[in-house]
Amino acid sequence: MTPLPHRFPGALFDAVASGGGGAEALGLLARAEHTRRLAAVYAVTDAARGAGGAVAREAERAWELLVEARRAAPGATDAVLTHPSAGPALLGLLTRLARPSEDAPPVHWFTALAAAAAVRAALPARVQWPVAGPRVALPSLGRAHFPAVRPGDHAELRVDAGGRATIGVRGAHAAGAVAVPRSPYATGDRWQGAHLLTTLETGAALLLDFLDPPSFPRAASRPDDLGPGEARRWAVEARRACRMLRTGHPEVYEELAAGPWLLVPLSGTGRGVVSGSSAETFGCIALSPPPATSVFAVTLAHEIQHNKFAAMLHLFDLFEAGDEALYYAPWRPDPRPLLGLFHGAYAHLGVAQFWGRRAGTEPDPALRAAAQTHFARWRSAARDATLDVLGSGRLTPLGERFAGRMLETLDALCRAPVPASALHHAESAARAHRTAWRNATGKPRTLPV
Repeated sequence: MTPLPHRFPGALFDAVASGGGGAEALGLLARAEHTRRLAAVYAVTDAARGAGGAVAREAERAWELLVEARRAAPGATDAVLTHPSAGPALLGLLTRLARPSEDAPPVHWFTALAAAAAVRAALPARVQWPVAGPRVALPSLGRAHFPAVRPGDHAELRVDAGGRATIGVRGAHAAGAVAVPRSPYATGDRWQGAHLLTTLETGAALLLDFLDPPSFPRAASRPDDLGPGEARRWAVEARRACRMLRTGHPEVYEELAAGPWLLVPLSGTGRGVVSGSSAETFGCIALSPPPATSVFAVTLAHEIQHNKFAAMLHLFDLFEAGDEALYYAPWRPDPRPLLGLFHGAYAHLGVAQFWGRRAGTEPDPALRAAAQTHFARWRSAARDATLDVLGSGRLTPLGERFAGRMLETLDALCRAPVPASALHHAESAARAHRTAWRNATGKPRTLPV
């Protein structure tokens, strides 16, 4: 499993920096993230060897199984390693291995990745690892339910010569073994897979899933499962949002269709529509149920931007580590460091582009007026934040080029005509946000602080 170098054409770099990039950019970024996962797999194995003992032995067995599975079925194994939950699991384990303590690092996450690869590759194997709770996950496939597990129990996966897999928990009290489907969308007796929301024109899947524990540790609460009715409602809204993107926002749809993409439902946020992405979960978006198709669509556009920017930061140093200066972000109630401001400015560039297109195509007068207001609001907000990024004094030459392309795009958006009423509402919303932020933080309007 040898990582390969990547070349990123300058024209494509500029296209991404301008807010787009399309399927070509998403494909290249996905390949780069795959290479990052391969490097993480080797780094975990090497660090575990340094730790020695049982940790080294378990990691070595997982490594050997992953190598064998990838030799037998490269695509199947890569689907496991590029699954969103694999990133936090590998990086979290690597961090734990780098800071030895009395607690044993959770190498079982690594073993579970190897076990899932054996299933998808139909590779005969027998794998054991300690369970952390009643739901035992095989990343990219799903999870089995063992309600009577006890501390110290071990899961056991068996894949026979015909590729049929079962997973059980060793112990007299445990329920019987569960058949493991090779399809990531299957659900059966005590087995739960992802919900397939829709399949896009390229064949890419848009999935709704509950990631295993390593992923989104700081996300708002997630439900353990969705009932059939709720899953159907998600599917209906997802298909409507995808149709909206396909007909009115073709480049965003291209990026979505370059997937697969995994959606993680959030509940109990208490703050309206909430969404988020993580630097190590490329291809994944966490979000609360959107109230309308346009909100679902713009949320996808927004979070695809965050995914792209996080992946670009894995390839390029766009700014240098420096002081702890905080900045006003027109979309947040709290001051943001440069990384957060840069991320948010890029995401809201995509939001502004989305509403600009809606403002020109929305047939309903009330919805068109709302789109015009959103467009005016977020083009100015993203431009102001981009100017602060450019003025930070911490950008590398590539960072200057990236933020400069952002500013060029936003300048063009700000020259687009909008009705005076939309400008008035947008400026009023901006002033109200600044006032509320200043009252809450005690900071002056002129930032950075």
